Amino acid sequence: MNSTDRESRHLGVRIDRPAADVYAYASDPANLPAWAHGLGTSVEREGDRWVAASSPMGRITITFTPPNDLGVLDHYVTLPSGQTVHNPVRVIPDGTASEVVFTVRRQPGTTDADFARDADTVTADLVRLKELLESA
Repeated sequence: MNSTDRESRHLGVRIDRPAADVYAYASDPANLPAWAHGLGTSVEREGDRWVAASSPMGRITITFTPPNDLGVLDHYVTLPSGQTVHNPVRVIPDGTASEVVFTVRRQPGTTDADFARDADTVTADLVRLKELLESA
């Protein structure tokens, strides 16, 4: 593995809503189709994980960190290949607002173009989350 395989990008968006509100909405997997189009247009619960059959990556499973008071929204995405990717996500209080930070990690063998596309997809999802929460 070379050094570019370990690259990460920390993508964030400021949302003019309290962190507790942002966390409550974003931590509910049933809300994913409304804002996280990168994971798919629908999700269904199967035990302790969620399945997105309509994901752009194919059928994926998503397992979330248990609810917590720290704003941790980490989730694990298992791809059709069986590879599991850890996605660190934080909701950080900022006065009466909050910041959501998503770390995109380059996976081994990912091209520059694919890594940039992954970052663009996450950025679009975060902007959609902001728009939904600020218009509510």
